[in-house]
Amino acid sequence: MKRRSLSRGAVLPVVLFLAAMMLVTASAWLQASLVAARSAVAVRERVQAFHAADSALIRCGRMLSGVSRSPGDESSRWRSKTSFEGPAAAAISPFAAWPYAYRAPQCLIESWTQTDAAASASYLITARGFGATPDSEAWLQLRIDVADGVSTQHWRRVVAKPF
Repeated sequence: MKRRSLSRGAVLPVVLFLAAMMLVTASAWLQASLVAARSAVAVRERVQAFHAADSALIRCGRMLSGVSRSPGDESSRWRSKTSFEGPAAAAISPFAAWPYAYRAPQCLIESWTQTDAAASASYLITARGFGATPDSEAWLQLRIDVADGVSTQHWRRVVAKPF
């Protein structure tokens, strides 16, 4: 009988310790799943913005045939916020709306002054696409060189927002 009285009450701390360990583990899994969900949403936003900018780039590249070329105009207007926003914005929206996006994508077509004499005309097209939030943007550029009726395209992704 004496042995039994010494072991009484030892089970409760063990059970409480195991319950606390399970609670901490469940809390860590919950935090990990929340972080994974947030990162998945961020990736979805970036991909959506990228596809909007890519589609605007393609559409504006097709509209390029009607653009007049002004020699001597340097291709730096795409770095200016006033080229994309405000009443004097030169950027166009090739689509009226974009599904699930904060705004419709935009593009800016500029003539490019080349030092290479082989190209008779060069253009820089800058496209800006949006995701569902104002913070998710993607910027893409396409330089088109036209020489002897043959056009060559040089694509690049702008990594950071220029303004």
